[in-house]
Amino acid sequence: MASSAIKSGTLVSLQDIYPSSPFFKQGASLRVTGKLQEYSVETAVAIVIDGNANLKINTQHLRDLSFRVGSFYQFIGELLIQPDNELAVSFQAILQARVGRNVDGIDLNLYHQSLQLLRQFQADHLSTT
Repeated sequence: MASSAIKSGTLVSLQDIYPSSPFFKQGASLRVTGKLQEYSVETAVAIVIDGNANLKINTQHLRDLSFRVGSFYQFIGELLIQPDNELAVSFQAILQARVGRNVDGIDLNLYHQSLQLLRQFQADHLSTT
């Protein structure tokens, strides 16, 4: 029996998504948080930023979520990796969002600290089991 369960989104920062990262995999289920920099109603593509990192988000499957540039959003979805040019020298990632929510008021510095502590805890406890 094949497993078709929806995977939980691995908690990552936008800085964690780059070509040599273990999170940069086709179909990886990720949860990302960032500030909305741009949104196109025609294509349903949003660009979120965190520091100097950014990620495109395909929001076509999201309902009842209004987008405001400058607000903070969190998305859970699957990473799609496509060649950025004909030679496939570089790649472009886009998150196919299945869940999205506004998280205005989030303290991103505290969020990043908690992410680091979570990873440290998981490394300490999951490697010993």
